[in-house]
Amino acid sequence: MKFLDEAKVYIFSAAGGDGCVSFRREKFIEFGGPNGGDGGRGGDVVAEAVAGLNTLIDYRYQQHFKAKRGGNGMGKDRHGANGEDVVLKVPAGTQIYDQDGETLLADLANVGDRIVLARGGNGGFGNAHFKTATNRAPRHANPGQPGEERTVRLRLKLIADAGLIGLPNAGKSTFLAAVTAAKPKIADYPFTTLHPQLGVVSVDGREFVLADIPGLIDGAHEGVGLGDRFLGHIERCSVLLHLVDGTSEDAGAAYRTVRNELKAYSDSLAQKPEIVALSKTDALTPEQIETQVARLKKVSRKTPLVLSAHSGQGVPEALRALLDIIDKTRQAAEPPAAKAAAWQP
Repeated sequence: MKFLDEAKVYIFSAAGGDGCVSFRREKFIEFGGPNGGDGGRGGDVVAEAVAGLNTLIDYRYQQHFKAKRGGNGMGKDRHGANGEDVVLKVPAGTQIYDQDGETLLADLANVGDRIVLARGGNGGFGNAHFKTATNRAPRHANPGQPGEERTVRLRLKLIADAGLIGLPNAGKSTFLAAVTAAKPKIADYPFTTLHPQLGVVSVDGREFVLADIPGLIDGAHEGVGLGDRFLGHIERCSVLLHLVDGTSEDAGAAYRTVRNELKAYSDSLAQKPEIVALSKTDALTPEQIETQVARLKKVSRKTPLVLSAHSGQGVPEALRALLDIIDKTRQAAEPPAAKAAAWQP
């Protein structure tokens, strides 16, 4: 199934049904009076986050969605049926923007989140509604109100606890394949990863979701390479694991390139907790590892982890470091009531 994380859809809520002008006419009832029913309400257009979806591919083949019109009122005080709503089912983590692509309408981060994007028009009143003591036989009714029409943009941001970042061929896909059941494409050429990948990591009896995005290169924020369009998928992550290729000429320069692209994309993303790790160390001598670690530490101002996804060296330590930050972030996000309940014996 092709991965699609952006879509533009055109939505139309329905008009309400018209009210009815009708009078009761029965034998031996001289003054039957008005009995025209009201029109039904038009259907809404609703977006809902559901389980089991991880892409917006459905909206590549259908971009127009229109709700059903409300039924017209009828005689004998019969009201028209309400129109059926149209529900846009999207993956959890989908953000909905207005047509300009900047005004955020909703962030459906959790399964079950819903929002009404376009409300259907109200049904018109039938003539029975206008009957008064002085107007015993009204001969007019209201038409149904029109629906709404608008264009919205859907953007998917994957729900992951931790994210992998780095230059192309930094070993991100190999790391993901080594610690999860995911099977990303792995090759020895740049930009092997063309779409974000997710995997579930299990460490010390705990689990968290790890996301791998295509690599960044210098000028990605200007569209160089694959650009930075996939960085949105790690904005929800609690922590970033920055893998730096140990076989590169200068690990410090490689680290600086990616950090510059993060800052150019978003200050909030650049300020996320980060764990720095030197990868592919199984292909290096101890002296080379020492040199690259020194360069990386000087630029990042952090003591980098040393790991090899191929041999497994340093991988458990990296996973435990990620899980530690994820736990702290989850605890900070818990409401006070939940923390108090968890603390009580």
